[in-house]
Amino acid sequence: MARSSLMPVFDGHNDVLLRLIRGKTEPERDFLEGDNQGHLDLPRMKKGGFVGGFFAVYVPSDSGGLDIDALMTKPEYDVPLPAELDLAPSQKVTLHMASLLMRIERASKGTVKICRTAADLRHCIDTGTLATILHIEGAEGIDADLHMLDVLYESGLRSIGPVWSRPNIFGHGVPFRYPSTPDTGPGLTERGKDLVRACNRLKVMIDLSHLNEKGFWDVVKLSDAPLVATHSNAHAISPHSRNLTDKQLAAIRESRGMVGVNFATSFIRPDGQRNDDTPLEEMIRHMDHLIEHVGVDGVGFGSDFDGATIPNEIGDVAGLPRLVDAMRKHGYDDATLRKLCYENWVNVLERTWGK
Repeated sequence: MARSSLMPVFDGHNDVLLRLIRGKTEPERDFLEGDNQGHLDLPRMKKGGFVGGFFAVYVPSDSGGLDIDALMTKPEYDVPLPAELDLAPSQKVTLHMASLLMRIERASKGTVKICRTAADLRHCIDTGTLATILHIEGAEGIDADLHMLDVLYESGLRSIGPVWSRPNIFGHGVPFRYPSTPDTGPGLTERGKDLVRACNRLKVMIDLSHLNEKGFWDVVKLSDAPLVATHSNAHAISPHSRNLTDKQLAAIRESRGMVGVNFATSFIRPDGQRNDDTPLEEMIRHMDHLIEHVGVDGVGFGSDFDGATIPNEIGDVAGLPRLVDAMRKHGYDDATLRKLCYENWVNVLERTWGK
């Protein structure tokens, strides 16, 4: 990626790998050369100043015939949690998506890199190489004995969300429910606690974004790493079950952790609606609140690109400069913008992984 005068943006979450494996015959080429589908591909990343982010490996659930988009346009909704997934098919999808990121790296001939250290991240940003982090969103592909964790770690895995919004052997995900607190069920299982301890030993980041509140506090008790929610917003502004309470934000601040602001409109809007006609000012309200409660060094972006309905003022990754301009007009100075756009992510990963 060529260097540019755009504000660099490092992002806490995207689902482009899932988009690419669905019906794509040449997904590596589509990503590297650009297919203008969804929110992300390399040419549009260059236009938007996107220098890197967490690339999620996610095993999708069957919707069971539910029109989830329609449910989330009602004044109140409670999307039923999907059933647990079986290990073998989950491992197959996990390996497929992890392999795709490796193939993209190989096909890029040096313009994309899977980062394993904070030094890798810094080098990529300095040289204009797209920095990618192999991340798991929902650990259904990891066995109870954690053998797959070792294999994936050696392949570059450096971040895990133990659950998505469904139960698994490690814990219970928070449902898509509005209005609701995040206190929606039991926390981590004993296997989930083992997974947290193993991640601490390996210095793999633990992502709290889809855990319910009891699971969140289980991680607080167990983990010696900064608390990180890669793509979550403020419950005080949008009372959605997926958002974080001020008490949770205080714990993240105490740990010198991080929150990535989610661009998904249903977690931004006070009415919880999935509606792309959502002003950027609503997103900036969350940034202000998170800065107040976590600190200016603990807030960044967690877009959920290719996995959510985002404000039409952004549109796709090429629209990131419009968000940065809105933040600047709101009053954030250049030093604050650099922290929010990329520096805070690099710093929290350095605190988590080491140098």
